[in-house]
Amino acid sequence: MTLLTPTVGPRDHARGPANAPVTLVEYGDFECPFCGRAYPELKRVLKKLGPKVRFVFRHFPLIAEHPHAQHAAEVAEAAAAQGKFWEMHDLLYAHQGALEDDDLLEYARELGLDVPLVQRELSGHVHAARVEEDVASGEQSGVTGTPRFFINGRPHQEPGDARTLAAALRRTL
Repeated sequence: MTLLTPTVGPRDHARGPANAPVTLVEYGDFECPFCGRAYPELKRVLKKLGPKVRFVFRHFPLIAEHPHAQHAAEVAEAAAAQGKFWEMHDLLYAHQGALEDDDLLEYARELGLDVPLVQRELSGHVHAARVEEDVASGEQSGVTGTPRFFINGRPHQEPGDARTLAAALRRTL
């Protein structure tokens, strides 16, 4: 069994307390329909379990299948640089069918980001290396598709639906 590599650290995007008894890591792709379907279920599970779970998101854009996934990940990182990663994360999943560059810049505008800066960063692929770090860690961890979940560093082998994921998280608690 391949464990999460590297372990969760300060570079990760995390929601929830660092000392939570359970850490759930998702490797996701903003254009992946399976990730899109898992997103609202995951939100329900995390809300229900509250501070018992820390949630970490890592990028794993499947660029061969999803032509907008890389730029979506990069715009999420541009938003992170301005303190709004999670807001952009949520917007990208809420508007998964509209991920053209013009759409991404509109989301940046909605969030009150410095849009000219985001546009320059997107055009210059300023955050591409950060996304690639996540992809490399996913590959080291055995990720081949999305969404892929890890619970306390161990791969979640069951489906990612809300009931199954919640049961696995409760078992870990």
